[in-house]
Amino acid sequence: MTATTRRRLSGDHGRVSIFLAVAMIGVLAIVGLSFDGAGQLRTLQRAENLAAEAARAGGQAIDRATAIDGGVPRIDETEAIAAVANYLAAATGTSGHTVSFPEVAGETLIRVTVTITYNRSMVGPFVGDKTVTVTGEATARAVTAARP
Repeated sequence: MTATTRRRLSGDHGRVSIFLAVAMIGVLAIVGLSFDGAGQLRTLQRAENLAAEAARAGGQAIDRATAIDGGVPRIDETEAIAAVANYLAAATGTSGHTVSFPEVAGETLIRVTVTITYNRSMVGPFVGDKTVTVTGEATARAVTAARP
């Protein structure tokens, strides 16, 4: 090998490797944030779906005596709490829930809040907190075909 060829080859030796290493760290960080962000959004959507379905299940627990007498259908709170608990017990992955019964215009509604924990798999080890808790909430009411 001549001196000119050796000088030409040794001038940029290793610079591309450093640039590639730095660029790959950035690309991997973007991929990790995208993956965990999408996972957190899926978990939030699942929490909201479970809350809506549990609220519907609780909303079906009406006070039968009042409904049979022709009165306005009211949610039986004890049965509704049991129905929500039974529905969410069948769903895996929930870490907690609450049930409340707000009054709106003289009507008792059922509000269910579901909490699910998402485990970050890509960026969790680097940010310190490997889990994210998301909460979904839904409200239902007892509805019949003929409302007074």
